[in-house]
Amino acid sequence: MSSITDAFEAIDRSNFIPDEYKAEAKADAPLPIGYGQTISQPTTVRLMLTWLDVKPGNRVLDVGSGSGWTTALLSALSGKTGKVFAVELIPELVKQGKNNCERIGINNVEFLQAASEYGLPKQAPYDRILVSASAKQLPAELIDQLKIGGILVIPVKNDILEITKKSPHEYETTTHPGFIFVPLIKPAK
Repeated sequence: MSSITDAFEAIDRSNFIPDEYKAEAKADAPLPIGYGQTISQPTTVRLMLTWLDVKPGNRVLDVGSGSGWTTALLSALSGKTGKVFAVELIPELVKQGKNNCERIGINNVEFLQAASEYGLPKQAPYDRILVSASAKQLPAELIDQLKIGGILVIPVKNDILEITKKSPHEYETTTHPGFIFVPLIKPAK
């Protein structure tokens, strides 16, 4: 995939929402996907993917993968040489996201049940990390899972932070204010 626009055209959002909301698939609004979770508003997802700047061949971590739509978009952006690891806390959504992606032929992704920490440290480091739920504060363990030069895009409270890792202990943050997300649930220890 050459661009975010191409990815949005190739990955139909209606494949990732419950049947009762299919008529609203083109609406620029979040929609329920069950279990108290939502599929994000397309405009917000487009902005987050722009800030994330996924390149072909990137190893990408998708935290809070939900029904798999952002995972599928990340798959398209990272291309055949890329790999996407999708982590979700709710077991039913892990299964739903995996099934949705398999049904439309997405095959460079791996769906995993969230463990007792944020992210997926066993597979780190990542070129890019996308978080699709709002943290109360920035989880430092996600920055630790980034490669030097890697980018993390994460909602924190009502802002979206765009973080570039400059060195093992330094990072640069750009804040994009004015967003609302479902809360990021801390995995149980």
